[in-house]
Amino acid sequence: MYIKNTWYPLTWSRNVGRTLARHVVIEEDLVVYRTEAGKTVALEDACPHKLAPLSIGTLKGDTVECGYHGLTFDCSGSCTRVPGQANVPASLKVRAYPTVENMGMVWVWMGDPALADPSAVFDLPEYHDPAYSVVEGDALPVAASYLNLADNLCDPSHVAFVHKSTLSNPEHGDVPVMYERQDGKVVTWRWIIDSPLIPIFQGLKPFEGNVDRWHYYHYYAPCIAVIDFGSAPTGTGAPEGNRQDAIQMFACHFITPVDATTCVQHWLCIKNLPADPATDRRLAAGLRLAFDEDKTLLEAIQRNEVKPRSTRPVKLAIDVSSVRMRRMVDEMIAAEQSAESSVATA
Repeated sequence: MYIKNTWYPLTWSRNVGRTLARHVVIEEDLVVYRTEAGKTVALEDACPHKLAPLSIGTLKGDTVECGYHGLTFDCSGSCTRVPGQANVPASLKVRAYPTVENMGMVWVWMGDPALADPSAVFDLPEYHDPAYSVVEGDALPVAASYLNLADNLCDPSHVAFVHKSTLSNPEHGDVPVMYERQDGKVVTWRWIIDSPLIPIFQGLKPFEGNVDRWHYYHYYAPCIAVIDFGSAPTGTGAPEGNRQDAIQMFACHFITPVDATTCVQHWLCIKNLPADPATDRRLAAGLRLAFDEDKTLLEAIQRNEVKPRSTRPVKLAIDVSSVRMRRMVDEMIAAEQSAESSVATA
């Protein structure tokens, strides 16, 4: 069900401090904290003695003391102290997971540590560009599979029906959608020409009349989606690449798979507009409303998926991107499992 050799979003950097916190990623329990020098640490959240969660223990300096019998573990996962026993067996350790921080997020590597390349963590250049500003969102728990959320983030066609008050207009449900599978990702897009400005963009620029709108959905397997969307005055050449007088935003969705029916959606918005507290609060509230609309629908779908039924969901032409997305994930999982089998039998 899960790819292991990849960087998964763990939590916002702002949430990791000098306290022990429990997180679950692809059904594995982690205890997470920050060292005195500021480095993030992620360890297996189970003491090897009695399997007591380390997250309910005590942080002492940069080590974690188990709350049951006081066994102490360092940042590498090695046990450094067993109360009442001078000898500490070298085999007494917990797993340590590589971490890296980028784009305000802590990322964790759930697979083979030897394959963890910090330079391969996801990055969007506009996040660091002074011509853009960032609105950092929150962590939205969603009682649905991470793949169902990924389906949603590969699907511009739902916007006209789910997000009528925020991101679209209901009359645009029939606008055709284009798609393409590229190296490591699926891209889905559509243009809406000569259309009213969407509600969430109103007041951001002094546009008069209609606009040409674009939506490019970039899905990076297994759990990152970046939606490049924007508007420019109709007839000014935006479809041909002239976006000098445009509103452009990148809605970044970093999905943490928790288990088969639960995930966490971390989101942020990068915009080609200056930071402004009032505007940013309004924008964050509008985006959160839109994502809550998705959450309601996806959780209802998940409840129906787990019920016994005699029929399977019907696939339509608008599902091409999500089908390709799931196929890409399946291929990556199969390739990883095949590589592991080859190593085991060598």
